[in-house]
Amino acid sequence: MQTSEFAKIWSKLSKDYKLHMENELAPALTEAQLAVLEVLGEQVRMKPSELTPLLATSPAAVTMLLDRMEKNGLITRERDGSDRRIVWVSISDKGREEVVRGLQIRDAFLATILSRISAHNQQLLIYLLGKLTVVS
Repeated sequence: MQTSEFAKIWSKLSKDYKLHMENELAPALTEAQLAVLEVLGEQVRMKPSELTPLLATSPAAVTMLLDRMEKNGLITRERDGSDRRIVWVSISDKGREEVVRGLQIRDAFLATILSRISAHNQQLLIYLLGKLTVVS
């Protein structure tokens, strides 16, 4: 079985990606914040509870993340007009600018990595990785 070799390669790729993103996004953004902004950029607004499964973390961690993002002007939070218990999260103009910057950083890094293999093998890699994802 190739599981040990796969684990080593996967770990190395993950570490390289995280380190690159951490260095390039700082100080204005983190990888987790970029993930939130990317999702919010596709929605009009969301409840914090809807972000919890997307980030695979706890509600408390999402709240802390949103607190930092609001403080840095990346998002806005507002209470629902008809039900004050509901809080809506939206991306701000600054958040829209940062998501564009973050996605450019991510895409440039991945393009560099993928450029090491042919276009055909890139398609094959994407296909094979798609086979590994868990469909829910």
